[in-house]
Amino acid sequence: MRRSKFSFHVIVVTAAIAYIYLSTVFVYIDQWFGLGSSPGMLSAAVYTFLAVTCIFCYRRAIFTDPGRVPTTFVPDVEDSDSQIHEIKRKGGDLRYCQKCSHYKPPRAHHCRICNRCVLRMDHHCVWINNCVGHANYKIFFVFVFYAVIACIYSLVLLIGSLTADTRKDSENADDSLRILYVISGLLLVPLSLALGFFLGWHIYLIIQNKTTIEYHEGVRAMWLAEKGGEIYLHPYDVGVYENLTTVLGPNILCWFCPMPGHLGSGLRFSTRYDNLIGSSTP
Repeated sequence: MRRSKFSFHVIVVTAAIAYIYLSTVFVYIDQWFGLGSSPGMLSAAVYTFLAVTCIFCYRRAIFTDPGRVPTTFVPDVEDSDSQIHEIKRKGGDLRYCQKCSHYKPPRAHHCRICNRCVLRMDHHCVWINNCVGHANYKIFFVFVFYAVIACIYSLVLLIGSLTADTRKDSENADDSLRILYVISGLLLVPLSLALGFFLGWHIYLIIQNKTTIEYHEGVRAMWLAEKGGEIYLHPYDVGVYENLTTVLGPNILCWFCPMPGHLGSGLRFSTRYDNLIGSSTP
C-alpha cells in the first residue's frame, strides 16, 4: 500500500513557505519600496519567481521516486566493465537485503521508514516525507539552493523594511507590524543559517561524489585504513567536474534548473579505478 506523501513536517514546510512569501511581498517590500513603485514591483517579481521555483522543486522532491531496485537485479561478478562489487563488512558476501529479498546494487541501502531499498540513498528526509536518492537528489539539492537564496533575500528585505519603518513618526508605529518583524526574524535567521550550512554540506558531498551514508562509512574506513598503514580513497570520486555532472547533469547551464539531472540507471557507477584497469589491459 502506497504511503501518503503528506505529513506534519510537509505541512509545516508548506506553511513556512506561504508565511515567508506573503510577509515578504506584502509587508517588507511594501513597507520599504511600496508595491506600486518600480523597485517594489521588481522585487516582488523576483521573489515570486524564487517562491514558485521553491514550491515546484519541493513538490517534485516529495513525489519523485528516489529510485527502486529491480527485483530481478543480480550482480554479475564476472562483468569486466564493473570493477567494484560492494560486499558485506562481515563475511565478505555480496550485499543482500533480507527484507526486500534481493541483492543490493552499489550505493543502495534499505530505508526502514520507506521499507524498501533505495538506489544511491543519501538519507531519508522527514521534511519531504521521502528518501533522497539517485532519481531525486538533484531536485532536492536545487530546492535547498533556492530556499537559501529566498530566505537570505527575505531577511535583507526585512532589515530594509525595518530600517525604513523606524524613520517614520513613532505615532504611526504599528505594534502588530513590530510583532510580525520579531516572529519573522526568529524564523528567518536560524532558517537561513541551518539551510546555508546544509547547502554547503551537500556541495561538499557532491564535489566528493559521496552520499551522507558513504561519508560516515568512509570515516570508519579511513580510520581502519590508517590503522593498517594504508590510505583510503573513495572509489566513486572521479574528479570534481565529473562528480558534479554525475549529480547535476552534463549541461552546466541546467545545473540549477528544477529538472532531474542524474545519469544512468543507478545500478552501476563509474569509479576511479575504471580507467586504471582499462589502461592496464593489454
